[in-house]
Amino acid sequence: MIREARIRAYAKLNLGLRVLYKRPDGYHELRTIFQTISLADNLEISFTPSKSTRIEMEGTPDIPDNLAERAAKLVMEAAGKGGTVRLQLRKNIPAGAGLGGGSSDAAAVLLALPVLSGAHLTMERLTALAARLGSDVPFFLFGGTALGLGRGEELYPLPDQPAERALLVVPAIHSSTADAYRDLSATLTDGALTASLLTKVALQNKLDSFQRGAWGSTFGKDKSILINDFESVVLARYPELAGIRRRLQRAGATRVAMTGSGSAMFGIFDNPGKLERTRLEWKSDGEQVFSVSFVSRKRYQSAWRRALSQHRKGNDTWPPQSRHAR
Repeated sequence: MIREARIRAYAKLNLGLRVLYKRPDGYHELRTIFQTISLADNLEISFTPSKSTRIEMEGTPDIPDNLAERAAKLVMEAAGKGGTVRLQLRKNIPAGAGLGGGSSDAAAVLLALPVLSGAHLTMERLTALAARLGSDVPFFLFGGTALGLGRGEELYPLPDQPAERALLVVPAIHSSTADAYRDLSATLTDGALTASLLTKVALQNKLDSFQRGAWGSTFGKDKSILINDFESVVLARYPELAGIRRRLQRAGATRVAMTGSGSAMFGIFDNPGKLERTRLEWKSDGEQVFSVSFVSRKRYQSAWRRALSQHRKGNDTWPPQSRHAR
């Protein structure tokens, strides 16, 4: 009666992130491009049907307000089913680095648990549940390359990027998203800056630059014009990140940026040999270094179909549908 699956929950990069203004609901209006990468957490999930519901986390670090556990509760409530859900999570994606590890773990549960439990939850319903868990979670229901608007939860698929390779450097710094927004908001509303930065002209300039960057990134033109608005304030708080940026540039990366609200920095390399040499030569206390590749939407969804092959219907519908449904 036990149904099990082993899932890879992929990390993401932000290929540019512009913060436009604070909305009436208290959130900030964003423009970003999400991209899944090969760095991934490993999740083992099992479901045993029963009358009552019990959710157990096994072998995982003590993570307050664990998103994967919350996602399991939401699925069971939405499905109206009983059963024992066991989650065993092995973390490979560093926390507090802007890589979306917790959000990806949550999305992995949202995609896998309905298939294991025999529940039928539409993508519309799954997306609504994902948005309740966090602004980045809906993206991980699709993967690949996507434009994110609003809080990042309004998504539009973009053509898959080439199979870019990047060196990802994660310092021993937990960058607080709340602090990053607070510091950025201070620069946007500080005295004399208010009149210029919060005008329609300034906002339109941000949108124009984002559009040029998005076009360049997506269609293989200039990769240097995408901007992450958080970089200036996060690098001011943690000056050592500027050193990582310079080192990646000197090593030959054609595009260097911070992802999310930090603290991870990534450099895209056109030359795989330079990337590998840089990885092997990178020695610094407390920094984790990963060689990663972009994961296309096709590759992302194919990995899911393979992971759930024993429990899904044999078709190419998305999200995967359960063969256990009654």
